[in-house]
Amino acid sequence: MNKTPKSLRLHIGVFGRRNTGKSSVLNALVRQQVSIVSDVPGTTTDPVEKVMELKPIGPVVFIDTAGVDDTGRLGMSRVKKTTQVIERTELAILVTDCWENYETDLLKLFSSNNIPIIVAANKSDIRENGELETVAREMGCEYVVTTSIVKSEGLDELRKALAQATPNEFMTTPPLLGDIVKSKDLIVLVTPIDIEAPAGRMLLPQVQTLRDILDNDAYTLIVKEHQLKHALDSLKSPPALVITDSQVFEKVSKIVPQEVPLTSFSILFARLKGDLAEFAKGAKSIKSLRDGDRVLIAEACSHHPLKDDIGREKIPRWLQQYTGVKLKIDVIAGRDFPEDLTPYKLIIHCAGCVFNRQEVMSRIEKAKNVKVPITNYGMVISYVHGIFNRVMKPFTKTEIANCSTSLQTKSKNR
Repeated sequence: MNKTPKSLRLHIGVFGRRNTGKSSVLNALVRQQVSIVSDVPGTTTDPVEKVMELKPIGPVVFIDTAGVDDTGRLGMSRVKKTTQVIERTELAILVTDCWENYETDLLKLFSSNNIPIIVAANKSDIRENGELETVAREMGCEYVVTTSIVKSEGLDELRKALAQATPNEFMTTPPLLGDIVKSKDLIVLVTPIDIEAPAGRMLLPQVQTLRDILDNDAYTLIVKEHQLKHALDSLKSPPALVITDSQVFEKVSKIVPQEVPLTSFSILFARLKGDLAEFAKGAKSIKSLRDGDRVLIAEACSHHPLKDDIGREKIPRWLQQYTGVKLKIDVIAGRDFPEDLTPYKLIIHCAGCVFNRQEVMSRIEKAKNVKVPITNYGMVISYVHGIFNRVMKPFTKTEIANCSTSLQTKSKNR
């Protein structure tokens, strides 16, 4: 992995009405021709992304969007795409040349999603300065910058505002393992190499976990599942932690001694990208599933499913075996996510390694708002195999305070 993945970059969305200068502002900010600029309204159609390093913030993704005032059937589709971008936006730039209801509606959307806002009061060369800026501040906007691309005005101030408005949690990214492992700890990683593993590469969560171990001055032994017993028998002392791919939880849990902490890559990412306690509560609802209930399985990446796919075959099969009832399983991939979640009794999300935290948390909030339980691949797999409590032990009591210590009240062979 030579570059910072998008999922770990600050996502900065550029929003506004058509022809307010969104693309021009973005191009000027990054000093590159990222988006096509034209006087014709609606030139930007699908969201356009630009990955770069922005000092002093670091790795970012700028996302240029279509105008929120687009019209017609195609225009409404573009507006929907723009609205979807809000779900993964961590910092918003609202570009405007006058204040209308569209701006007010966007502010409400940003505020409801706890997204910091910077207003770029654009086209100062052709409007009376001051009035637009005053309105924006009266609407509660803390960061208001006067800009003009024609006069090259306000770009430095806009860059400074971006640094000031960046959420603190991005500048202090929560660790994957830094609060769990200590210097000189040995961590064993169990990484199956199957048909879904990219040729010549490891999966992204495995790579990021490996780097985090090294960053915390611990060291690692990487094995495939059939090598694990031999590797553990060869050690003079037991490892501080074993982290496995969730798909081989059942096999690995029988090999790793009970006194050795065990968890999975998927569960590590549940706490990094989402809400560990909320996902744990969701796992508890598995025991309440009844015949005919609908379950939504959501994958962040849109990989081509192969034989015995984890989301489409393995998890549905394990749920069926555990519950003993016939469930209706829907599978979605990528950024598709149902607007209406009420038909579902449970949502099972993947590790979300290609999503940023904002997008995963947005999905969690949507589920909570309609009281639909949501959980994570690793937690579901550990639950149905009877090892949920064990794989949660490595985490702090604070994180799992809302998780019942006796979640698994049903036998695996019910």
